[in-house]
Parts: sequence; C-alpha cells; structure tokens
Amino acid sequence: MPELPEVETVRAGLEQWVVGRTIKAVEVNHPRSIRRHVAGARDFAQLLKGRTITAARRRGKFLWLPLDSSDAIVGHLGMSGQMLVQPRTAPDEKHLHIRFDFTDRGPQLRFVDQRTFGGLAVSIGGAELPEEIAHIAKDPLEESFVDKEFVESLRRKRTGVKRALLDQTLISGVGNIYADEALWRARIHGNRPSDELSRQAAQRLLGEVKAVLREAIEAGGTSFDALYVNVNGESGYFERGLNAYGREGLPCHRCGTPIKRSTFMNRSSFYCPRCQKER
Repeated sequence: MPELPEVETVRAGLEQWVVGRTIKAVEVNHPRSIRRHVAGARDFAQLLKGRTITAARRRGKFLWLPLDSSDAIVGHLGMSGQMLVQPRTAPDEKHLHIRFDFTDRGPQLRFVDQRTFGGLAVSIGGAELPEEIAHIAKDPLEESFVDKEFVESLRRKRTGVKRALLDQTLISGVGNIYADEALWRARIHGNRPSDELSRQAAQRLLGEVKAVLREAIEAGGTSFDALYVNVNGESGYFERGLNAYGREGLPCHRCGTPIKRSTFMNRSSFYCPRCQKER
C-alpha cells in the first residue's frame, strides 16, 4: 500500500497539473471507486461539474483537493490506486474507473485502480480538512506536528513500537516499509515495548522516521511493481536505498549480519538481529 512518500509524490504532481483548473465533466466507470460517496455517481459528478480545484493537500496516506465551493475531493489510493494526468487522446487504461475533463481542454485526470481498494468521494465543506479524515493523527512532516507530544504518547503506549508506528491515530503516513527502515536506522527492534523506550530513544526514532520519509519523497517513493507510479506514470526508486525491508538473507549494511524476516500483523517485518536486539 502506498505510504506517505508515495502519496506526497502524487500530491505534488496534482498540485502541478490540476490546481487552478475547472472541472467540465466527471465520468464514473466503476461504482466501487466512489463507494464512500453514498449519494452515488450522479451526485458525485454533479457536485464537481464547474468547480475549480484550488489546492492539493495530504494527511498521512489520504489526499484531498479543495474546491472553490468549500467542498473537497477526498481520496485514498488503497493498494493499487493511481492518479494519472493523461492527454485527452491517450487510450483508456484497463482499470480506468474515474475520468475528469477540464474546461481548458488540457490533460485529463484519471483514477485507475486495478484492485479497487482505493476510491474518491466529495467531502461537503471539507476544503480545510475533510471530516472523513479528521480522526487521523497529524503526520510527522506537517508543520503543526509536535515532536514532544508524539514522544510522550509513544512512551505511554503499552504495545510493540512498530505496532505503535503503524497506528494512524498516533502518527499518520508511516506504513510497513518505512517503519522497518526507521527502526533499522534507530537500532530498535519492532517488538520492543514502546513504554520501555527512553525519551532519548523515542526522540531518535522519530528523527529517523522523518529522515527516511524525506529521503523517500526525494526519490519519488518506493515502487516494487508497476502499481505505484506518480501522476506521469513514473516509478519511484527509493527501493535502491532500503536497508531492511525486503532484504531477507542479505547482509546488514551496518554489521554484515544477514537480515531476518518475521511475520507481523499478516505482513512481514525485516530487521538485523545483531543491530536490533529485541531485549
């Protein structure tokens, strides 16, 4: 699933290509892609016709496009969602579910989703912050994120530290890949109880979370297959710099010990058994 760096890469592309443009028409080809818009496809399209996109914003793994109506298009990419900017003459993608045409007759915005776990909806009055995502914690790259509050909340949690990093009500945008990378950099095992972390260790971990997210954004995110791409259909290349995730059996870049993999919440964790002691 796309994490903060991948979603931020898409947001930046939308800011470049669709902000300031007025929607002429919306075509919905798959009802599942607007399942969170309970009024249905016709209402979705009518609410957007004639509206101008005024910004492109993100919180954690969610995107939203504020409109001049004070509403917003809010979306989640799910496992395979893509927001593509395509010439109007480009052939339809196989899994094209939503198409936006603009009054300037320029490139279309297309929502493509092979697995249909993602989707879009109109958030009424949601331009500033959609109500649908208001419960999600601030992400660590937001200006209003308060490091001290996160550190203290993390140390109060009575759970494994990796599980805490994936808790979107504590900190948003951090998923499996970047949690493993930050934990490797901080030399902390993911199963270590978060309430046993010293304040210094928690601060160090947060610093590594921010660093790995920023580096991944600079690299355009992590693409292990063709499903994650930016708005121009290009893959990210941060996988070249991964130290833990996906490297089972390969030598740790720090000490040479083979990276291990363990099962975690129906997915995998990757760590160095020498650098990241569980106890």
